[in-house]
Amino acid sequence: MQLNQALSILKEEGYKYTTKREDILNFFNQEDGYRTANDVLQFLSGKYNGISYDTIYRNLHLFSELNILESTELSGEKHFRLSCGHDEHHHHFICKSCGKTKAIKSCPMNLLNVDFNGYLIENHKFEIYGLCPKCN
Repeated sequence: MQLNQALSILKEEGYKYTTKREDILNFFNQEDGYRTANDVLQFLSGKYNGISYDTIYRNLHLFSELNILESTELSGEKHFRLSCGHDEHHHHFICKSCGKTKAIKSCPMNLLNVDFNGYLIENHKFEIYGLCPKCN
């Protein structure tokens, strides 16, 4: 997702533009992979003296709700990244060291549906965690 597209989504949904929000989105635009609220805090603390963790976390969750960011949990902590923009259904491999991701085009639900006869599955999430070739 591009920065202008993300800012347009905020505006369309009735949220005001702030330089902090733009700077948070710029951070994710520069990074490749999942990052924590603490990563964002470290990035912004030089520019915004006294910026709070709560401010960052609230914005990250807002961006996640608006599908500007994707989120996952790694080692008990929420991690975020820009939405990858794939229109088709897919999943991800996530490197536990650097946070980079690789799209997985096949879906295990295609094999598991036989185990859920009579069930209404409304959603699912499938992620694979490990080390990418660079970190291995």
